[in-house]
Amino acid sequence: MLLLNTTRDALLAPLQSVAGIVEKRHTLPILSNVLIEKHGDQLTLLATDIEIQIRTTTGGHIGGEDIAITVGARKLQDILRALPDTDINLTLDDKRLTLKAGKSRFQLQTLPAADYPRMNLPDGDAVRLTVPQRTFKRQLAQVSYSMAQQDIRYYLNGLLLIADGSELRMVATDGHRLAYAASDLAVPAPEGQRTEAILPRKTVLELARQLADSDDPLEIILAGNQAVFRFGPIELVTKLIDGKFPDYERVIPQNHPKLVTFERLPLLASLQRAAILTNEKFRGVRLVLGEGALKVISSNSEQEEAQDELEIDYHGDTLDIGFNVTYLLDVLNNLSSETVEWRFNDGNSSALITLPGNEQFKYVVMPMRI
Repeated sequence: MLLLNTTRDALLAPLQSVAGIVEKRHTLPILSNVLIEKHGDQLTLLATDIEIQIRTTTGGHIGGEDIAITVGARKLQDILRALPDTDINLTLDDKRLTLKAGKSRFQLQTLPAADYPRMNLPDGDAVRLTVPQRTFKRQLAQVSYSMAQQDIRYYLNGLLLIADGSELRMVATDGHRLAYAASDLAVPAPEGQRTEAILPRKTVLELARQLADSDDPLEIILAGNQAVFRFGPIELVTKLIDGKFPDYERVIPQNHPKLVTFERLPLLASLQRAAILTNEKFRGVRLVLGEGALKVISSNSEQEEAQDELEIDYHGDTLDIGFNVTYLLDVLNNLSSETVEWRFNDGNSSALITLPGNEQFKYVVMPMRI
């Protein structure tokens, strides 16, 4: 039975949009599959891991009968990538899917579409937001690197999303550093209404990968324990993390007296050089702030040492403070401004990194003993 007759790219492009969340190994074999549905000229692909579901729809001149089947997502994607850009056709014969392209032929096992799990869309009261994809993607980049990975405090393994009046805020922390970014909503949330949601780490990474760097709209729906993101032909549904996120406002320092303005790229290059000789496990660097200069010093267990110096406009007390260099590189790599402002108190207090004249970004990093 002929199921599908189309070009390679007409199937590969939507498959790549949904296959990113498919786990390589899963206790339920069907979750390694992608659901392919065809109705007329419309082709829908859906993938899920029970926590996240991505669906995309494509149209065009797609021949064949109306179908609904599931087939291994990674295998199908690898096959299509390996083929030249040519016409392909899919046929189904006794639960085996045959893909033909030119003189190439592949047979894949299928599982019934009726058994494929789907997440129900949220119903009831919902908060609806619309932001440009570029704005949301840039905001994610400013904070997502601060999310925890496999922390026992499960609510840290994600990103806090807050819709409050005319502002959309994002916060992420792993307990050692905290990133905060805000943007203006074109259509404010209802007055007096503040909505909070903790997005899982996997959802955040998938959105960062999929969103376009354009002003095309991203529709966000927050309802109950779910969130829905719609952009272009893609609909992403995710469960939210149930937990109480830390009070980030208490963590952000207010009155650190020492203010230094750095050129971002020279500071980044200096830290990258010093990072070469840090201890692989602790990754510590010392920052020695003195009259007109910043020294960046690192050493390791082999008694090797690196020292780099930057000329800066600073005329205050000397300060010697240690940081995990990875935490500093992360923030500098994910900002685009030419300069950054750095506020210090003493060697035992957290430091605050901000952007000149911009209250919508803050990064707090705890010091370490070196």
